[in-house]
Amino acid sequence: MGIVTTVMGFFGFGIGITIGLVIGYYLFIYFHPTDVKDPDICPLVEQGSQTVQQLLPEIPLWVKNPDYDRVDWLNKFIEYMWPYLDKAICKTAKKIAEPIIAEQIPKYKIESVEFEALTLGCLPPTFQGMKVYITEEKELIMEPALKWAGNPNIIVAVKAFGLKATVQVVDFQVFASPRITLKPLVPSFPCFAKILVSLMERPHVDFGLKVLGADAMSIPGLYRFVQELIKDQVANMYLWPKTLEVPIMDPAKAMKRPVGILSVKVLRAMKLKKKDLLGASDPYVKLKLTEDKLPSKKTNVKHKNLNPEWNEEFNFVVKDPESQALEVVIYDWEQVGKHEKMGLNAIPLKELTPDEPKVMTLDLLKTMDPNDVQNEKSRGQIVVEVIYKPFRGDEISNESEDSNAVQKAPEGTPDGGGLLVVILHEAQDLEGKHHTNPSVRLLFRGEERKTKPVKKNRDPRWDEEFQFLLEEPPTNDKLHVEVVSISSRMGLLHPKENLGYVDIYLSDVVSNKRINERYHLIDSKNGRIQIELQWRPAS
Repeated sequence: MGIVTTVMGFFGFGIGITIGLVIGYYLFIYFHPTDVKDPDICPLVEQGSQTVQQLLPEIPLWVKNPDYDRVDWLNKFIEYMWPYLDKAICKTAKKIAEPIIAEQIPKYKIESVEFEALTLGCLPPTFQGMKVYITEEKELIMEPALKWAGNPNIIVAVKAFGLKATVQVVDFQVFASPRITLKPLVPSFPCFAKILVSLMERPHVDFGLKVLGADAMSIPGLYRFVQELIKDQVANMYLWPKTLEVPIMDPAKAMKRPVGILSVKVLRAMKLKKKDLLGASDPYVKLKLTEDKLPSKKTNVKHKNLNPEWNEEFNFVVKDPESQALEVVIYDWEQVGKHEKMGLNAIPLKELTPDEPKVMTLDLLKTMDPNDVQNEKSRGQIVVEVIYKPFRGDEISNESEDSNAVQKAPEGTPDGGGLLVVILHEAQDLEGKHHTNPSVRLLFRGEERKTKPVKKNRDPRWDEEFQFLLEEPPTNDKLHVEVVSISSRMGLLHPKENLGYVDIYLSDVVSNKRINERYHLIDSKNGRIQIELQWRPAS
């Protein structure tokens, strides 16, 4: 009886399943829900802006914002170079982090912290666009939109109390909008002295964290806590106007301009030592100025000669005669292999009398260390004639001065007051109906100042400075700047034309001490004027 019941049960189950599938298929094919409507089909151009953004949430910034430029070329460059950039960045990061870790771990009784693995993965970051600011200062300001969804593998091993724990960072995501400023721009490679980095908004940071192989972020509440903690810490350190400053070179040295010419004549050498197997040498001389990145200058090679004469002249540009020196090195030329150094010496430029030629006989040394006993051995001598010719005062460029430096007000300035300096540099795209002989008229607190007119010029340059001695800061004042054109011909018809004007409020000048900007002229089609304003407070 039990067997019959079992067989009948299986038989009934099979029939029920078959009937259910047939009925379900029939209902699915022939019955449709009444609340489902067919989608509206229309061209994309007829959709509203909100609909387009919902359809395409990842629209690049250069599409939505005309201030951002496409940087596809940069993304392609980074994609191609990423395997090499990955290794270089990880190597640099490890080099920076290791001494910091070594300094901090004794405070927490940790034996060691080591990187077992450090790679940024195979997915490079991408830039959705880049915004570049144009200023009148010696700086370059960029705001790239950075997105990086990478697959890094960062494993850190921590040893403490005889135990070892590993922490692994995976699936890293960063969305950020940094502002990168290169300043000041200098005439020495890489052409900027500092990199300033700040964040314009709180970044989005997301990552996975594994401790001892387990996903630590799966702990309830920990994921959001860590995310907010990182955002707050990064924002507190680098959210604008706070910046991360990376020095590249000393701006004082980079901004140095040429102050003179050093003329060097290599005359001869005497009693050089034998370096070749056949009992002779093939000497030549290398000359170089210290603190100069230009390559060395070389004389011709004098083959098989221990008392060579060259009589060859060279010129060097001098930037700092107080610290620079002329390095003189003699080498033995070799047809195969490395050229062997025969001796060297140096001439500090501060020991030279300007505009006075001087013939100097220098003993060749092994090193420039005065305490080195190897320098006692004779290696021969070299004779050179040098003359330092400093530039005259009117030949030295003033560009070496810091463009951001503001002088103090002169003596006798009232306490609490200062000196307002207005420098009218130039204007562009000025256009008069009958004549264009532009000059500038300034109005400030009832005082009027004028520049000289520049005849028949739509892009005049004045570079004229005006000063206003004030008893108090002009926090609530404004400066009226008016560009006018006066006819150069005698006559009563159209003797004067207004080419545009601008009112500048001076509160920013008082707080920033210096502003150098271009202003669009009101009542002018395309006219612009560059004005530098300085507030020199009383000391």
